[in-house]
Parts: sequence; structure tokens; C-alpha cells
Amino acid sequence: MKTVTFFLRLTWSKNPLIVPNEEQLSDLLTPLFPFSSSLLQINFRCKPSFRESGSRNIREPIVVRHHWVHRRRQEGKCKQCGKGFQQKFAFHSKEIVAISCSWCKQAYHNKVSCFMLQQIEEACPIGAHAALIVPPTWIIRVKRHQSSMKSSKKKKRTSFKRKSSKKGAEEGRLWKPFIIRPIPSPLMKPLVVFVNPKSGGNQGTKILQSFMWYLNPRQVFDLSQGGPTEGLELYRKVHNLRILACGGDGTVGWILSSLDELGLNPQPPVSVLPLGTGNDLARTLNWGGGYTDEPLSKILSHVEDGTVVQLDRWNLQVEPNQNTGAEPDEQQTDKLPLDVFNNYFSLGFDAHVTLEFHESREANPEKFNSRFRNKMFYAGTAFSDFLMGSSKDLSKHIKVVCDGTDLTSKVQDLKLQCLVFLNIPRYCAGTTPWGNPGDHHDFEPQRHDDGYIEVIGFTMTSLATLQVGGHGERLNQCREVTLTTTKPLPVQVDGEPCRLAPSVIHISLRNQANMVQKTKRRTSLPHMNDQQPVPERLRIRVSRISMTDYEALHYDKDKLRQASIPLGLIVVPGDSDLETCREHIQRLQEVRPRRGRTRLIKQSVFRGVNADHFPSNSYNYTTDCTAAAFVVCL
Repeated sequence: MKTVTFFLRLTWSKNPLIVPNEEQLSDLLTPLFPFSSSLLQINFRCKPSFRESGSRNIREPIVVRHHWVHRRRQEGKCKQCGKGFQQKFAFHSKEIVAISCSWCKQAYHNKVSCFMLQQIEEACPIGAHAALIVPPTWIIRVKRHQSSMKSSKKKKRTSFKRKSSKKGAEEGRLWKPFIIRPIPSPLMKPLVVFVNPKSGGNQGTKILQSFMWYLNPRQVFDLSQGGPTEGLELYRKVHNLRILACGGDGTVGWILSSLDELGLNPQPPVSVLPLGTGNDLARTLNWGGGYTDEPLSKILSHVEDGTVVQLDRWNLQVEPNQNTGAEPDEQQTDKLPLDVFNNYFSLGFDAHVTLEFHESREANPEKFNSRFRNKMFYAGTAFSDFLMGSSKDLSKHIKVVCDGTDLTSKVQDLKLQCLVFLNIPRYCAGTTPWGNPGDHHDFEPQRHDDGYIEVIGFTMTSLATLQVGGHGERLNQCREVTLTTTKPLPVQVDGEPCRLAPSVIHISLRNQANMVQKTKRRTSLPHMNDQQPVPERLRIRVSRISMTDYEALHYDKDKLRQASIPLGLIVVPGDSDLETCREHIQRLQEVRPRRGRTRLIKQSVFRGVNADHFPSNSYNYTTDCTAAAFVVCL
């Protein structure tokens, strides 16, 4: 009866100590529930997020029941009658229009004809996100051992008692209030959500509350309350676990570093809900450049259905360069802000602008309280640095060796003012500095899972063209880099800047992290900076089938495949149009005699064939076919 009492204390009287009697309680509940007399017999509780450890067999499955709540405003339709809910103005009406389950989100009208009393004790299917929600039956609250509690309270009188008190205090520190006892299932993908409330203004705080409504509140963690370690420790033994990081790229790096420290094996894949600006890693994994109030239910579906991919992570080892006569400076440091990077490591012009912004914000934080001001400061700082030429001598003070190849002379010949070691295709809020090498056979398209890092140089001209689809000077693709600086230079690691003293920096592959890539649908008008790497060559298996058989079987791709006759293979460039493919197919057809009137189809269009259209008539390029969920047999 605790919840009922709490509800009445808010509505019956301003004095929280006044509690109505049973007769008054019945009069109060009658307008809300026509069957209030029956509801008085029910023991209402708050939403259960765990269970006690009193069960004999803690692995014994326990039924999760509905948790019904009153709703003054409800979207959708009643599950019983199928009619919509009459919307009331929340500030003017206190009428309860719906009864909804906080687990499965089923909703009914607040009427006897729609909501039956027996539904209160029914088992709950958990709803559309049942695969992601951690059932409260998995989370067990552990009672603290009495001996440790008593020993921590005892006074220290003798040396023996002091020793036992220390032991009890140690047990108290190791004691954990909750443990997880999962029931493994191949259908489950339990999710742990980490939210950085400082990211994206107030977006983080709002998202935190919303996720607690959609999921079990004990699988949602506020990173400002101790970081991700506690949550990862709690769920480390959960099979098929997934993680959702709500924040910027720095938040993702924080979680990945915590996973490294804990040594989880296998490492759970991490998905991203980008908050704030930049978010180059989120863009690379198709999660977008920021959160635009997309329904969280849709985001949860993307997390569940996303593909697990690998992300290279790189070590940064810094040693002082003893061969320079540079005098020590208070503003410089001999340590980098991070020793691992996921996105990029750079030095020169872009790092200098970022460093000035960082130092100005540290000195006057009240002046940097809006995105617009931040962007204006960035633009102003970049323009002033351009006029002053602060990085024009960069090439004279660095030495670059990639996999044993010295690139220093090339850097000096190009007079580069910025050098970037890039792990992912995106940089500087969504630009693609590596671009698509195309016919440049010395370089491959960039990937974030190939164990290679791209070395790119920029002049002021190439930096200016980045925002309109330009790219930098491609220098190398390598596995190891040795970078030597002979004077203090501004550098940045995944957006964290500093002024580094003369140093020798070694870059090497650390490991690969599991990430969740959002399954992306192809749009008719792709963004200029949203180009995916195109394979250099495609090997396409070609089959033929008569038009009669095609018209009879086009609704069933399996039967269509069985009825087709293999013709052979064609090899075409990855960005070929279908007209080029037809020419290759025609030459392939000339090798074999034609038998009757046939129409050639590629096995790449088996998936997605329907009665309305023939897919090859709707697309012009092989990349369109592969991106439109058609199967290409390589």
C-alpha cells in the first residue's frame, strides 16, 4: 500500500501527514477507477528493477508481471478497443485517460470495458525491446554481511580489535549491493546505456530519463556519477552484451579505455548515440553527426539490429628528444593528454586552433556557453592564425618515418602546415580528408579495421577545400610511425590538445575494439561527404533465365535461383554502371550458344525482386545494387 499512500499524500491534502481513511479512499478512487473497491485489495508497488536474494535457487526463472501506471496523456491506440486516447491538456486536466505498462508499453482506456482486473497479475512480454531489456529477475540485491557491518561500527580498543576492524572495513569496500545472474539466451542482446549529461547541453539529462522509462533503470548509468567502470563490472558476465554510449567521441573513448582496463573477454560491442558537435566516429559508424530528437525506441531498434564491426585503436608512446637545445617552457608538457587514439592524432595548424580555444575556455568558461559562440571563436582563431602563419615552419621541425620509409623530404617539399594520422574516414566534423583514391594504385580506400593508419598532409589551400569535398595530400598507409619533433609544437589526440615539448613519438597498433555499425538505408540523394569506399573490382556471378520462367517465379527468389542456368563470372570496376555490365555479359553470352529467347539477370538482384518492378530497371550503377540490399555473389 506504499504507493497508494504516497499518491494520496500528494493529492488529498497539502499536509503529508494526513492520510485518508478507507471510506475517504474509496470516494477518492471512484472517479479514477470504476472498480476502485477491487483495487483497494491490491498491493501496489513501484516499478521493480531487481529482486531480493531470498530465493533458494537464484537461477530459477521468475515471471515478470505487468507494471501498470496511470497516464494523463497517452499516444497510440487502446490495445483492447483499438480507439485513440482523448488527449487532455496536462496543465488543466487531472483526469487519467489511460493505464499503461511501464515494461511492454501496452496501453488501455481507463474503463472497465477496456482494462480488466485480471490483467493486473498477468505475465508481461516486456514489449518490442524485450531482447535489450534486462529483466528485474536477473538483478539480485545482496544483503550486507552482518559481521562486516558490526566490525565497522566497533570502536578500536586493542591491537587485535583494530586488526579485525580493518578486515571488516576491507570487506565493506569489496561488498557490492547488486549482482547479475543472467539466463543466457541466443535471442537476448542485453544493453547497458552510459549517458554523459554534460554532452549536448541538456540533451544528455533528458535522454537519461527517457532511457530509464524504456529500459530497466538499473541498466542505465550516469557517467558523471563515477564513470563507466561500476556498470561494466556489474554486467561483465552477461552473455551477448551490448553497450550504448550517449555522448561525444570522447565519451566513446572513455568507455573503450575502461573496457581495456577491465579486460572483458569477449569485449561487448559499443554503439553510439552522438550528442554535441563533431562526432566523427559516430559519423563513420553511420550514427550521424548529432542527436536530432529521433524517437529513442527507433534508436534502440538500430542498436539491436546493427552490425558488429572492428575499430583499430592506436598506441602513442612519447619519449623526450634529448638532441635539441630547446629551453624548457612552462606552457609545454612532455606528456600527451591521451596515450591511445581512436580517431586521429595531428599536429600543426588544426591543433594550434584547438589549443587556443581550449586555453581561452579554461580561462573564461562563462564566454563559451553556446555552440554558436564556440563556432565563431573557432572561425576567428583559424582566420587570425592563417594571417599570422603560425604553422608555416612546421615541416622544418619534424621528421616522419612510416614503416621504415623516411617521408621528411616530401613533407618539406610540399611545405605542409598540418599533419594528420587518421584512423577513420571522417575528420573535422564530417569531412573526408583521405577521399577516394580511385585510379591511384599506390593507395587503397580507407578502412577503420585494416590495421593501417593513413598519413595525410595539408597546406592552407587543401584545408580550406575540405568543407567542399576536397582532400589532403596522401602521404602513406602504414602500420608503424616514428615522428620526431625538434621544437615545442601544438598537437591534439582525438580533440584533446596540448603543447608538446620536443619528443620522439611512436605510433603502433594497440588492439581492435568491437563496435556496432548502424545499418544504413541508401537514399536517392546521398550527401557529398557521405561516400562509402568502393571496392576496386567486383566479381559478379551471372545466370540466365527465360522471360516466361522469370514472370512466373519472380515473387520467390529461391525458386528463381534454382530455375536459372549459371552462365559464368564477370569482373568489373567497383563503380561501373549497369551499361558496362551489360557489355561484359554480352561478351560472356557470345562464348556460349544462345538457346531460345532469354533474358540475362545477375544473381545480385535475387534479393529484393518483387512483382512491381524488375530491379535492374531502377538502378544505374553496381554500387546502387549492392547498397540496396541486393545479394552480390563475390
